Amino acid sequence: MLQFFHEIIALANPLDLGVMAIAVIVGIIFGALPGLTATLAVALLSTVTFGLPVDIAMTALIGSYVGAIYGPSHASILLGIPGSAAGAATALDGYQLAKQGRAGEAISIATAASAMGTIIGLIALIALSPILIELSLQFTSAEFFLLALFGVLICGSLTAPDMPVKGWIAGVLGLLVASIGMETIQGFPRFTFGLTELAGGIDIVPVILGGFAIPQVMRVLRDQKEKADAVKSVTNLRPKWRELWRRKFAIGRAGLMGVGVGVIPGVGEDIAAWASYDAAKKADADPESFGTGNLSGVVASETANNACIGGAIIPVLALGIPGSPPAAMLLGALNLHGVRPGPMLSFEFPNFIAEMAAMLFWAAIGIFIFGIMMARVSGLVLRLPVSVLMPIVVFLAVLGSWALGLSIFNIYMMMCFGLVVYLLEEIGYPVAPMVIGVLLGTMADVSLRRALLGSNGSIEPFVNRPVSLVLIGLIILSLCLQSLAVRRAIGRSWDWVFGALKPAKKPS
Repeated sequence: MLQFFHEIIALANPLDLGVMAIAVIVGIIFGALPGLTATLAVALLSTVTFGLPVDIAMTALIGSYVGAIYGPSHASILLGIPGSAAGAATALDGYQLAKQGRAGEAISIATAASAMGTIIGLIALIALSPILIELSLQFTSAEFFLLALFGVLICGSLTAPDMPVKGWIAGVLGLLVASIGMETIQGFPRFTFGLTELAGGIDIVPVILGGFAIPQVMRVLRDQKEKADAVKSVTNLRPKWRELWRRKFAIGRAGLMGVGVGVIPGVGEDIAAWASYDAAKKADADPESFGTGNLSGVVASETANNACIGGAIIPVLALGIPGSPPAAMLLGALNLHGVRPGPMLSFEFPNFIAEMAAMLFWAAIGIFIFGIMMARVSGLVLRLPVSVLMPIVVFLAVLGSWALGLSIFNIYMMMCFGLVVYLLEEIGYPVAPMVIGVLLGTMADVSLRRALLGSNGSIEPFVNRPVSLVLIGLIILSLCLQSLAVRRAIGRSWDWVFGALKPAKKPS
């Protein structure tokens, strides 16, 4: 905590605060505009900040990440159309409040809740990351393989709930993509097909930009429709602290749920928002009012999706496993800048966790200030035609892929990967497990073969250590949760718990 407060003061200089302010504004714009997501914002800025010092680059990425998760609340409230999936739950009550003439009140409450959710996430980051790093020091190659396998499986299960096998197939495809190139133990080229450009493997930046930018642009241009009229009158933007104080326990519950969902590999802020919204509705004395303009719905979803940021960064720094798609982009940026997340992070960069927490603190301040300031002009920005915005996104994606090594081959890879991902998504295969698989593929491949080489082919290292057994148990549990009977039993327990916590409804 002392390091955290020291880093807050260290970041309070004109350069860092200026970079943070610009990044937060860019992130809010990316989040608010339908079709531009937090993942895309972090991915594009990763290429822009490639040549900058690590601290400046991370400041820009964290600012854009936090701003882009908060930004969809503007579109959700003013248009009723969430800018991204992270703001979909906010639209249910936020737009109804706007139609009642309470758009300013809804935006101010959403802004304050998002800032508080970010603070809860950074507290969890400070508290839990050192513990996980100490635990990861006990990991051997067997544990790292099981951890990577668990990350791919749980991400595939939760991003394709209708048919988890599709998520698992997408994750396996990502693992196969990661195996392309010169393997690291014996130096044998795999799946290069005689192309020297593939000898070094597939760069993560073209994969990220191709997987998230190109399919999104194609879908937005294909499905572009006449935009809904944005709410023109936004007044009374002063946050009502009394309303927030009344919901202090709901904010704490939403923040903890957001952190918990964020720690799960590859799940994301949208799942956190919906889970928190559902919990708030079940625990409320008047659940029928949700969807008709209940401020508690806005508070729950906005607190959770921003608290999820800190939760998603925890496994990134401690284990090198992303907790959400934007966190996966952040992990790629860390690798580009020579920062190795995992057990050695506290030795190579002793103050890095405190620095990241301090960046989250200033980003929370940034979304509170600029979120309120930008509310009155959001309606104008939201009416920009997508036919103007999408070509700009494609240009930035192409430029970012080419800038990494100044190779035209990276542009070809980005376009091919984007087309493949678009076709897979059209038939119901999610992209997040594939990207997670690409990021974790090298770790899984090398760790598995090192464990087997060290034991002369025996599987004993996978079953004779407590951490390995815990990870195997988690993998089995994630597979069992795909059973309809198990999910029904959990659902009944969920309803029973929140039914007991729900206060009795007062007679009218």
